[in-house]
Amino acid sequence: MQEKKMGRPTDNPKPVQLAIRFDQQTLSILDRFCEKEKVSRAEGVRKAVRRLEKK
Repeated sequence: MQEKKMGRPTDNPKPVQLAIRFDQQTLSILDRFCEKEKVSRAEGVRKAVRRLEKK
């Protein structure tokens, strides 16, 4: 039996993968935000979801 390869260690593992579809306008909003914040699309979505919790 092969041992499972170890990835980069992290304090905040993200075991759930989510696939979503955006219309072009929504994707443009996300891309502008991510460029401004210097984050990936995935991190931009995470930040948006966390902001929902704060409301």
